Amino acid sequence: MRKKFAFITSLSVFAWLLVLAPANAQEAPPQPHKRMLPVDTEVITKHGIKINGEKISYTASVGTQPVWDEEGSPIASLFYTYYERQDVDKREARPIVYSFNGGPGSASVWMHIAYTGPKVLNLSDEGYPIQPYGMQDNPYSILDVADIVFINPVNTGYSRVLPNKDGEMPSRDNQKQRFFGVNADIKYLAEWMNTFTSRKNRWQSPKYLIGESYGTTRVSGLALELQNNQWMYLNGVILVSPTDIGLDRDGPVKQANRLPYFAAAAWYHGVLPQELQRKDLEEILPEVEAFALDQYLPALAKGAMLTGDARDKMAERIAHFSGLSIQAVLDNNLAPSTSFFWKELLREQNRTIGRLDSRYLGIDGKRSGDRPDYNAELTSWLHSFTPAINYYLREELNFVTDLKYNMFGPVHPWDRSDNNTGKHLRQAMAQNPYLNVLIQSGYFDGATNYFDAKYNMWHVDPSTQMSDRIDFKAYRSGHMMYLRRADLENANNDIRKFISKSDSKGQPAQYKLK
Repeated sequence: MRKKFAFITSLSVFAWLLVLAPANAQEAPPQPHKRMLPVDTEVITKHGIKINGEKISYTASVGTQPVWDEEGSPIASLFYTYYERQDVDKREARPIVYSFNGGPGSASVWMHIAYTGPKVLNLSDEGYPIQPYGMQDNPYSILDVADIVFINPVNTGYSRVLPNKDGEMPSRDNQKQRFFGVNADIKYLAEWMNTFTSRKNRWQSPKYLIGESYGTTRVSGLALELQNNQWMYLNGVILVSPTDIGLDRDGPVKQANRLPYFAAAAWYHGVLPQELQRKDLEEILPEVEAFALDQYLPALAKGAMLTGDARDKMAERIAHFSGLSIQAVLDNNLAPSTSFFWKELLREQNRTIGRLDSRYLGIDGKRSGDRPDYNAELTSWLHSFTPAINYYLREELNFVTDLKYNMFGPVHPWDRSDNNTGKHLRQAMAQNPYLNVLIQSGYFDGATNYFDAKYNMWHVDPSTQMSDRIDFKAYRSGHMMYLRRADLENANNDIRKFISKSDSKGQPAQYKLK
């Protein structure tokens, strides 16, 4: 049985009056009904679950909390879902995880109902959707060891920009300046998290950030912003399928880094030469990685200086590891793009492969071309995640609204300038001896490939002084590695171990001379 109780704060009532009521109710014409959420509200339900064989009770708090301007007026409201285990003796010692997805413009839905939360989609063991769409308990959720809040940035999920006291929406330029850019996003979210942490009395708790895809840019920047401007220090940052986090890897580095992913995807589809195909994936990848760094990267750096037999031999080796033909490699100047790879790898079999997860197959309108017509994996995910999150929030968590849940919201154009989030993560680690980093990647992710994630790990701290505080884990799936049942278990267990490892265990936060 679920027990529900809901409340709307006085701020919510006040905000509704600002939004819906005319300045002079006797003189102004009637206002049409608007699809708007209360600015500040919460619905709480009680639940139980068995995780790793242990029965636990928890509450789910679903609501909205304002973003404030400098004068203390609400300018936006963010939608969140907060899970809190109940049978806990010392709440102050219990970790809390703040979870973000990416995009930018993506709702906090993917990890919420498929990874760390207490509910996951009904999927096949390999992660493909099954009708009728539904939800089931997640026996691997990290809720046994940490409370979790899933946060939706402005214009994602049910989060929205608010009109001013006159009922007028801010201009698009004003919205971009406040919300829609690398640094604006980090600044307002840090302020919001400060308020949330105070409201939930979690200042004493060990704190963690987890972000997926563009969310890794977000949480890397938040690590320093929280420390320097909110005075909130973290124990850990988890980067799931990370982006470049502001670290430069253009040109030959970007091109060479693709090859290990090409090899993984080709191995999965059985099109590598037999001497490679008969080996296990994790047997061949070290060989491909070494070739990419030691031979392919220098060859690409030579550009037009690499000619004749040397160029032909390099094309032969690239084809050997990628599953592409030698001619296709030469036609692309030794550097096939990822979009060409998705189209070309299985062209003879009239199939394309997915971008975010190259295990997925697509069917194009014509066999020719340099890129697929659509992303086979994303269409599969959207037709399973969208009905599931709408059903779950309304029917199980009792949050009822007519507002549309934005799986992807209007946040573009996004200001990507001055992205120093990787450097900021390093600075946060240097300032905070407790801060650890975990990187998680899928071998078959063609959008944020696993070898780029390794490159991030190698270059986020050039001093090499904090390498022992950065861990890397890879899985036999794609961008959302947790969709595959075996990796749902493995990846959650890796987070669980990471949280345990990064517990201060009463040790002082200090550096010592070696």
